[in-house]
Amino acid sequence: MKVKKEDRVKIVEPRVFLLGETTLNHEGLEAYLKYVGAPEWKSDAPSDAEELTEVMGRICYRSFAPGLNPNVTKVREGNSDYIQNIVNVKHGSVLEHANVNFVFAGVSRVFTHELVRHRAGTAMSQESLRYVRLTELGFWVPTVIRETPEAMTIMTNVVGLLEDVQKNLAEVANIAEKKSFTEKKKLTSAFRRVAPLGLATSIGWSANLRALRHCLEMRTAPEAEEEIRLVFGKVGEIAKKRYPNVFADYEIEVVDGHPWYKTANRKV
Repeated sequence: MKVKKEDRVKIVEPRVFLLGETTLNHEGLEAYLKYVGAPEWKSDAPSDAEELTEVMGRICYRSFAPGLNPNVTKVREGNSDYIQNIVNVKHGSVLEHANVNFVFAGVSRVFTHELVRHRAGTAMSQESLRYVRLTELGFWVPTVIRETPEAMTIMTNVVGLLEDVQKNLAEVANIAEKKSFTEKKKLTSAFRRVAPLGLATSIGWSANLRALRHCLEMRTAPEAEEEIRLVFGKVGEIAKKRYPNVFADYEIEVVDGHPWYKTANRKV
């Protein structure tokens, strides 16, 4: 029986992995607090990233305890209230000290081309198709295509054809028998020119908390592209759970099946 291309195309779902985050050097923090005259100061922050944010904010006013700054007779208590005040007064630079490190896997190059537009406060490392030879083309299919069987057949047939092209080019070039990695890289780079823009790939993405807030607002909005809304919806779920005080001001509204993270505190 002849297998239809749409039956063998690898349909993928974009995934989000939290790989790393800023951690505190508690020994260093204790030494600084002793130096500044507040050795008893403690934070009830639920994460190191949020505690670091609070510490950096309190450094600005020397507000670890009343009396350290002659102009300050009362200090705000609690990490939640402290960070919410930072957000309310739009003291966003304090949020730039803590970073979060993600990997987005099974995302398309449509997605990554949009993601790399967010440069301020971020770092990116993307899978290179000069080095990684394609043998199987993973593909995420937008809802508007999945809803129409005829469109789904057309798209998956094209992806299946392009997958065959990759394999045929590799066979014609006899790349498996090449000993030189430089030669393999040259051929692999040539083959990728006929790979689809919707090809599934992986990208490492790091952002400070201020940049993360901005991207979450921009890329879950209803007017954003569907795949990037899907991915940042997953990012938002992680962020609100992991850093509840920094993202406490966000409300979630589901639009077209995807969460829209929105806040009155735009551009913090």
